[in-house]
Amino acid sequence: MPVVTQYASPDLIDRIAYHQHDPADDPAWTTTGAPSQRTYGRWCRHMCGMACLRMVLLHRDGQAPNLFQLLAGARRYGAYVRQDDEIRGLIYRPFATYVHETHDLSADVHGEMALHHLVQELRAGRMVMASVSKEIRHPEHDPERRGGHLVLAIGLRDGEIVFRNPSGHTPEARSAALPTDRFGAFFGGRGIAIAPHRAGRRGAARTAAAHPVASRTTT
Repeated sequence: MPVVTQYASPDLIDRIAYHQHDPADDPAWTTTGAPSQRTYGRWCRHMCGMACLRMVLLHRDGQAPNLFQLLAGARRYGAYVRQDDEIRGLIYRPFATYVHETHDLSADVHGEMALHHLVQELRAGRMVMASVSKEIRHPEHDPERRGGHLVLAIGLRDGEIVFRNPSGHTPEARSAALPTDRFGAFFGGRGIAIAPHRAGRRGAARTAAAHPVASRTTT
């Protein structure tokens, strides 16, 4: 399973997260497909969902649009909304419609999702874009809040949830595994289950008790 970060340079994430480094000051910003460095700096904190989607597509197809191409598609469907200087998103329901109609992925929205339900989805072979605290990077500490950031849970291994974190500050944090209960300490109780194969464009993306917003901003 590939690792995709929401920031252009993975080795800068520790400084961005914990040392006030300006994420726009990234020499690799052009690799994301951003039209300008200013635009990259405005959006990169909100790109955890696009990084998760890109990982799913790379896993399925071996190739995928860049982050800003995915963002442009998601915005056309209303999965992000700009209000003055504020960015709202990722918004689950329009995102699920976008990935179904554009990328032929089956996506089920769960605005209320118990931890055991997430585990069931993984056992069934689906991946889950799960809302967690950004401080899942440091699982030894209890978070102040749950949710607000998206990681991609990809499977189960020896009683642990295996996941990819688009804002992981080390290689181990980006490609991680936690015991189910410990993952639950960070889990916000909502997510999007995605079947990592072609849906065949049968039916529409489904919604179960949809919650409108998954992630506001991530450092």
